[in-house]
Amino acid sequence: MNTTTHRPRTRRRTSGTVLAGALALLLAVSGCSSKADGGDKGGDAADGVRTGPGVSADTIRLGSLTDLTGPYATLGKSIVQAQQMWADEVNAKGGICGRKIEIVVKDHGYDVQKAVTAYADISADIVAMPQVIGSPVVAALLDDIERDKVLTFPQAWAASLLGKDAVQVIGTTYDIDMIAAVDFLTRTKGLKKGDKIGHVYFEGDYGANALEGSTWAAKKAGLTVVGQKIQATDTDLSAQVSALRKEGVKAVLISAGPAQTASLVGVAASRGLRVPVVSSAPGFAPQLMKTPAAPALAKLLHIVSAAPAVSSHLPGVQRMVKAYQKKFSDSPVDSGVLSGYNAAQLMGADLKKACEQGGLSREDVVKAHRSQKNADTGLGTPQDFSDVDRPASIKTYVLKPDAKAVGAVVNAEDAHTAPGVKEYLTAR
Repeated sequence: MNTTTHRPRTRRRTSGTVLAGALALLLAVSGCSSKADGGDKGGDAADGVRTGPGVSADTIRLGSLTDLTGPYATLGKSIVQAQQMWADEVNAKGGICGRKIEIVVKDHGYDVQKAVTAYADISADIVAMPQVIGSPVVAALLDDIERDKVLTFPQAWAASLLGKDAVQVIGTTYDIDMIAAVDFLTRTKGLKKGDKIGHVYFEGDYGANALEGSTWAAKKAGLTVVGQKIQATDTDLSAQVSALRKEGVKAVLISAGPAQTASLVGVAASRGLRVPVVSSAPGFAPQLMKTPAAPALAKLLHIVSAAPAVSSHLPGVQRMVKAYQKKFSDSPVDSGVLSGYNAAQLMGADLKKACEQGGLSREDVVKAHRSQKNADTGLGTPQDFSDVDRPASIKTYVLKPDAKAVGAVVNAEDAHTAPGVKEYLTAR
């Protein structure tokens, strides 16, 4: 078992903050299946399977560029552990294509330059990447990933990451989520034509893409968006709350990290701006429900997400939670666990399909992935990966904080396609 440390991040330019935690893990199990020559430089292995970088006669090596020491450390740890669990489960059953799975993990700490260096360190010896955290990181690596044809699943959901054959945004994009958020507010919170809604958002691709969606949806509904751009380092949102209160907003959207969400909701509640708040999925972490902001979060906050709550009654989610709690009993089960495990299972399905079609080269894996039109892991909505220019899913859940639930959230609304989403995608 190897352990390697650097620092990563994913999404076009996703900024965020998720409390803390540090752990560098390398999922690895080396097994032996003596089949033969064909190593990981390319060619055909003794079993007749076409191979390439990252694939030997007995190993399939994957890469992970994550954040274990930066603003998304808690999320990174959850994703790494969930994907380690998946690899261990797969290897216990004999691996994929007669080969054991090994995941090389590099921690970039949400530092783009460290992520670029980490990618250079591992890129020659991996076939695909089931995790890259941070929009700025993905943006910096985009050309290299496309050149190398390394199938990559970012933990980032900016629409700017669409249109790349080797890069797959899983689920919805930020703009789709914010269209769903505006729909939720108008349907359930009484917002009407002429009202103002605030939108607090990180600078960069994450916030910019989210703002595109909220602005489009607000215009359709006759609402006005009052934007407040912030930095990832901004953790006291008192000034933004004061500005939004002065504008008389009837609700607030936030596309930032958990620390910013907690500050926004806590300050707003204490200063009399008790309006509904809807966050993007990266803006919430279960640890928030153990902070002084917890009562206000429980009362005012909802979360729009492409994935269900980990407290969901979906059988696949329940099995995952039970297995994770058994393997990592000292770690909370959060959205990162579900996101990481889902991505790993989807990657596994791609590898199996590529093997069935006779090849495990990088090109073979990308081709197998793009042929999947109804990929369903049982952990949420089915995914269609056949169109590189469209989100893999356009259905969203609405979640609500609940300190007593697993993951501190529950489903408030099941997955559905918000009105206007298809029109938006057609016009985009």
